[in-house]
Amino acid sequence: MSDQQIVVHLTQEKDYRFQIAFEDGAPDLTADEPPPLGSASGPSPVQLLAAAVGSCLSDSLLFALRKFKQNPEPVRCEVQADVGRNPEGRMRVLRMKVVLTLGVEAGQLAHLDRVLDQFEEFCTVTQSVRAGIQVTVEVYDAATVRLK
Repeated sequence: MSDQQIVVHLTQEKDYRFQIAFEDGAPDLTADEPPPLGSASGPSPVQLLAAAVGSCLSDSLLFALRKFKQNPEPVRCEVQADVGRNPEGRMRVLRMKVVLTLGVEAGQLAHLDRVLDQFEEFCTVTQSVRAGIQVTVEVYDAATVRLK
């Protein structure tokens, strides 16, 4: 039995363009495949997956730092999703690289080592995706010093 159930409704509008509605009242959005299948009138499923991983990791890092009353804002995130063919010749997301950048220098944040050691473990989406896709995570501070 799950602790929570998320329900999302997708309705085809035209070809590969779908309207996505969320039961919790979040704003609807449109998803679409890029040409030649669709018209790119919204993010593709791969882009939505990358956004979900990036958003969840950003949230997890921010939450972990705020637990220690730290202010790392603004946090930025870039996700690179490599799409290619698997050994069976089918298109798949092969790997993802996530780069998180804090809005302040590391020296301004207490307990940063502890946060960096743990925050990924609390990211529901990333840990679920890692069951099938390699996800690497790098963290930098505002001075572009690599922290993780």
